[in-house]
Amino acid sequence: MQKKIYVAGMFDGDTAKKVEDAVRAVSGVTSVTASPDKAQVLVDYGDESVLPAINAAITALGIDVLD
Repeated sequence: MQKKIYVAGMFDGDTAKKVEDAVRAVSGVTSVTASPDKAQVLVDYGDESVLPAINAAITALGIDVLD
């Protein structure tokens, strides 16, 4: 499955790299690309049960996940 997660507070490449590393560490995530220009994180994952963990990994870095 693939999802675009829109975020606020990811302004540069360094922050995007931290987001990628944090999301990649979530079990069930197969790939992740964070784009500060688009304010989004594109995530490939196995099933819907990992979404709360993905959101938690992003917010733990001080980035807001938008609905």
